[in-house]
Amino acid sequence: MANITELKKTFVELFGGTEEGIQSYFAPGRVNLIGEHTDYNGGYVFPAALTFGTTMLLRKRSDNVLRFASGNFKKTADITLEGATNEKEHDWVNYPKAVLVHLSKRGYTFSGYDVYYLGEIPNGAGLSSSASVQLVTAFGFMTAEGHPVDRVELALVAQESENQFLGVKCGIMDQFTVANGKKDHAILLQCDTLKYDLIPFQAAGHKLIIGNTNKRRGLVDSEYNARRAQCEEAVGYLRQAFPNLQLLGELNAEQLKANEHLIPDETVRKRARHVIEENDRVLASVKALKESDLDAFGQLMIASHDSLRDQYEVTCKELDVMVEEALKVPGVLGSRMTGAGFGGCTVSLVKDESVDAFLQEVGRAYAERTDFKADFYVAEIGDGAKAL
Repeated sequence: MANITELKKTFVELFGGTEEGIQSYFAPGRVNLIGEHTDYNGGYVFPAALTFGTTMLLRKRSDNVLRFASGNFKKTADITLEGATNEKEHDWVNYPKAVLVHLSKRGYTFSGYDVYYLGEIPNGAGLSSSASVQLVTAFGFMTAEGHPVDRVELALVAQESENQFLGVKCGIMDQFTVANGKKDHAILLQCDTLKYDLIPFQAAGHKLIIGNTNKRRGLVDSEYNARRAQCEEAVGYLRQAFPNLQLLGELNAEQLKANEHLIPDETVRKRARHVIEENDRVLASVKALKESDLDAFGQLMIASHDSLRDQYEVTCKELDVMVEEALKVPGVLGSRMTGAGFGGCTVSLVKDESVDAFLQEVGRAYAERTDFKADFYVAEIGDGAKAL
């Protein structure tokens, strides 16, 4: 986590005045352990908050102006919320602006502030840097203004603002995890009802290693929208057997197997198969964790990646190479891509004594087999958005 003493000095250099009245807040990044592309299909996901994320400092002003600056981007902006719109020249500032505009629509009022961010999450890595920025903003501003903080509401407002203000058709998983994460727990979340359970992640003697391919997720928007459309198409065909079906996540693998002949297009059939089998894998992985069967959990991670590669077709050479090389290292129980795909990160479950070998071997082989050099984070599971 960022050094608050240093950040306060930077804040005063940028905005003037003294350190008096500066408040600091933090929201994490997230990693999804299993359950990919199930969220917008009303299925289960199993994410966890990380111990690194975005720190925000703010200090009240005497007018209604919001002045935004960041240690990660050169772009700064002075705005007021009244009539605020998504403006291309505001770049990253559109993310905090979006969530504040949507909170204002719900009747919450905000004064003017000087605001400074420092993010530790690589952009485009698929670890939810945008949700982290939005939730630290929502949580910090609501707390500073003395408004009641309902974490589920904040997650929903952040998702709504991405969908409507920013035009990104994201599901709820990222925002929900960043808002509601708990140290040493993963979240079993049913995305259509928002029912959730905090499941202890007891993996003594093991580490989660996030591998960043450093391949920017280029195709993600167009391909993501195409996958969503294919899933909706599958639902349309399956209504012949299930007239009230709304989302693929309502079915299990046996129900699909008995009825997948109703889907004429093989590609659409494969998309549906991934979503429904992946949903079942999430539930199986939670059962494995509760039984302290980490080997079974690892095997489910591997099956998830295989399905994302072969049935949902959202991996890429770099993700596949990183998973292949991870699974060659003795002591690696499981490895898979995490996030939307087409680049970004993998997550691997690794025995403590194999961590050094993993970092060395996978890093070396990945650099030899691709055009990129990997970054690795030995991850710990942390809390959701909070005041510092």
